[in-house]
Amino acid sequence: MIAQSDLIRQALGVGISLAALGIPSRLQAEEGPWEKQSIAYKAVGSTQISADVYRRNGMRSRPAVVWIHGGALISGSRDSVPRNINDLCKAQDYVLVSLDYRLAPEIKLPTIIEDIKDAFTWLRTRGAEDLHIDTKRILVAGGSAGGYLTMMSGICVEPRPQALVSYWGYGDVDGPWYTEPSPHYRKLPLIAEAEARSAVGKEVVTVGSNKARGTYYLYLRQNGLWTKEVTGLDPKLDRSKLDPFCPVRNVTPQYPPIIMIHGTADDDVPYERSVDMAKALEKHGVKHELITIPNGGHGLGNADKQLVADAQARVAQFIVAQLE
Repeated sequence: MIAQSDLIRQALGVGISLAALGIPSRLQAEEGPWEKQSIAYKAVGSTQISADVYRRNGMRSRPAVVWIHGGALISGSRDSVPRNINDLCKAQDYVLVSLDYRLAPEIKLPTIIEDIKDAFTWLRTRGAEDLHIDTKRILVAGGSAGGYLTMMSGICVEPRPQALVSYWGYGDVDGPWYTEPSPHYRKLPLIAEAEARSAVGKEVVTVGSNKARGTYYLYLRQNGLWTKEVTGLDPKLDRSKLDPFCPVRNVTPQYPPIIMIHGTADDDVPYERSVDMAKALEKHGVKHELITIPNGGHGLGNADKQLVADAQARVAQFIVAQLE
């Protein structure tokens, strides 16, 4: 299995020429260097949950882009910001914040959502004071499970973010694609339960080894166990309890504007997940756009490079327009 962070870097690794897009740089000549600072935004017992903040020093209030990493809520880390997002924030002089959160299965989805909510509380308090973030101009972006958490931020974070960008994300956690054995993953050598569980369950972590924990994820998908193991709820018995964690069932006219990018040949997160979200957004009159990449796999693997570049360009234009 290819690491989620590697998939994202492969798909989004080409830099964007903002001038070619007609987007003027907001960077002022007197601004200082682009620097990264790691900050613990939350502590639970001995577990520190951190964010990487990229910014230039200065007292001027700036918009912020929050990046949420993928990894099926089981693996990954904040060290996976796509180059195009980094380059855009650097050129536009935004604050870029990449979040960690506690990973499943040692903790469950409701706790992950609490971490995300607490991160935004921190951003709107200490972030405004110490990082000079304009709290009225915060955009959230993420890939795969990070795309899911991005969609969730539109219903669980208050005040709501200004806008959202979801790369191959999903709006439900209890559909057959997650609760039944995956035909795609069943084609791979079957993982024994003992091998799968040897990689997890020992301690709460915020940074997961994609190789070891990826084996556990593969076992879950081969057996249709992801929802039960990651949420702590039985999708057959507790569907109503899962409703609050499914953005597609919680869209209202107040949902933030969103742009979604998804490949039609995605074997991990089916393209239909973004289609269903688009239908819910359309029903409630929410400003949205679904960029469809024909033949694109998860992370847009095998997709036409020009189509990917065009999608990058559209995302850059959307972000700048929303944060003006």
